[in-house]
Amino acid sequence: MVASLQANIEKTIGKPIAQEDIASFLSLLIERTFDKKELLGEEGKLCKYIYFVTEGSCYSYITDEAGEKHAVQFALEGHWISDLFSFFSGSKALYGIEALEPTTVLMLDKERFQTACDSIPVFDRFFRLLIQNAYVSLQYRLAKTNSEDAEHRYAEFSTLHADFLQRIPQYLIASYLGIKPQSLSRIRKERLLRK
Repeated sequence: MVASLQANIEKTIGKPIAQEDIASFLSLLIERTFDKKELLGEEGKLCKYIYFVTEGSCYSYITDEAGEKHAVQFALEGHWISDLFSFFSGSKALYGIEALEPTTVLMLDKERFQTACDSIPVFDRFFRLLIQNAYVSLQYRLAKTNSEDAEHRYAEFSTLHADFLQRIPQYLIASYLGIKPQSLSRIRKERLLRK
């Protein structure tokens, strides 16, 4: 748990973190376990936490008018997930967050987030970089979704997130990529035949 969090922080900031800083940060976190299909956050309710996944997997989604869920983000061990719009604005959440398997997370509420940023300088930098990288990634994904065909999007996803392919249901990957599950099934079969 501590090792994966420390690795995530050090990878993001690009240098080792002092043990006293990681210990101070850990004292602000709340550990919680969620069952498969249990909600970490609900659409239309305040998102009170940002979550670091230490075990398991979850995803965030938005529900359309027809009641269909559209995957927005996936998080396996070593990843952060939240509805940052709700967390920072205090508005109702745009996204739901659901555990895909039994999942253990470290949770940080807004007050403790602010304490970490104010009292442990490295965390002000860490969270700025984390949010900056998430924003850049989102812009890249939107550009690719609107400019590349489904096969190219899946090929890139497979390359960048090979670890997700074994753990995330295919229908959710299709949703994330903006394609129908049947199309993803066809693309996967064609890729296998070419190998």
